[in-house]
Amino acid sequence: MKDLGNSYTRGNGLLEKILAELRAQKANQLIPDYLRSGRILDIGCGANPYFLSHTYFSEKFAIDQQENSGCPIDINWHVLDLNNKYQLDFEDSYFSVVTMLAVVEHLDPMILSELVSEIFRILIPGGVFIMTTPAAWSDGILKTMAIMGLVSKEEIDEHQYTYTLPLLGWYMGKAGFDMDKLQFGLFEFGLNLWAKAEK
Repeated sequence: MKDLGNSYTRGNGLLEKILAELRAQKANQLIPDYLRSGRILDIGCGANPYFLSHTYFSEKFAIDQQENSGCPIDINWHVLDLNNKYQLDFEDSYFSVVTMLAVVEHLDPMILSELVSEIFRILIPGGVFIMTTPAAWSDGILKTMAIMGLVSKEEIDEHQYTYTLPLLGWYMGKAGFDMDKLQFGLFEFGLNLWAKAEK
């Protein structure tokens, strides 16, 4: 795996490294091994795609609003500002796994329903969608941590909305995911939520 140096997110924060590692670890735990022979798309991966650089798939794809800043050559990079265009330029049933790790809180909540519907469209039957986001109740804690320099102030200042597990489930159900195939939980000391949906 390529070492991406000390840049895990935009800005600085003493805990950014461990938080990026825990996020990647959680996502990898949620991905069934049998899907790794297919394609993965990480939406909002950041200029230095830590998770994609620390996971195995036959083919890796990334979407971010920033240009590629020297990520590993095995990642197919696509530039897209999701707050201006939520349509994903991929064929139906193209990906085995789609991830959005610490991304939805940065997006306009008005487009999230359409974006999750697009994710449903591009997943293969039996494919998996995984998202993580800070818990709604942790918003004040994260802002305090940003002031203290523990997490990236730039990232926290861009948060547009906070979510609960039932709300994440509502978005997934509205997009077409079977409510019986959803799983949810907490991680990163309970400050973050994870949700997994199988198509």
